[in-house]
Amino acid sequence: MSRIGKKPVPLPSGVSASLSGQTIEVKGPKGARSFTATDDVTLAVADDTVTVTPRGASKRARQQWGMSRTMVANLVEGVTGGFRKELEITGVGYRAQMQGNTLKLALGYSHDVEFPVPAGVTVTCPKQTEIVVEGADQQQVGQVAANIRGWRPPEPYKGKGIRYKDEYIFRKEGKKK
Repeated sequence: MSRIGKKPVPLPSGVSASLSGQTIEVKGPKGARSFTATDDVTLAVADDTVTVTPRGASKRARQQWGMSRTMVANLVEGVTGGFRKELEITGVGYRAQMQGNTLKLALGYSHDVEFPVPAGVTVTCPKQTEIVVEGADQQQVGQVAANIRGWRPPEPYKGKGIRYKDEYIFRKEGKKK
C-alpha cells in the first residue's frame, strides 16, 4: 500500500481541476498545468479533492500510484503558490544582472555569459550576487536553476561559483609545503 497514494489531494479555493480520460488539468491563479497519468492508475475528481487509485495489484500499478498522486499535488502547488529556487554567487568579480529577458552573468570568463530565460519561468536578481528562479512548473524551475548553476559550479577549495542557497559545499584543504 502506498502511504502517499492513499492521501487525496485537496483543491484550495480558486483552483479547479478537470479530468478528460487520463489527463487532469488544474487551473489556478498562477496559470494552468496538466498531467497525463499512465493506464495503471485511475484519477477521480470530487468534492474539491483529487484521488488516485491503482488498477490492479501489480508492482508497476503500485509504483505509478504514489508517483501520480505526487504529480497531481505538484500541479496544485504550482498553480497556487508556484515553485522557487534561489542561487548565490560567490567569488571576486562574479555578478549577475537581468537585461530584458536575458540573464547576464560575469563569472570570470573572458566574456559575459548570456542566458536567455525560457517562457514560463521568471528570473530576478535582487542583488548582484543572488538569482531567484520562479515558476509554476517544478521541473522547469529546477532545470533552469541547474542550467544557470552549470556555468560555474562551486569548487571545493575556495567555494567560488554558483550554488543553491541551502547547498553545503564540502571544503578541501589546499596543498601543504
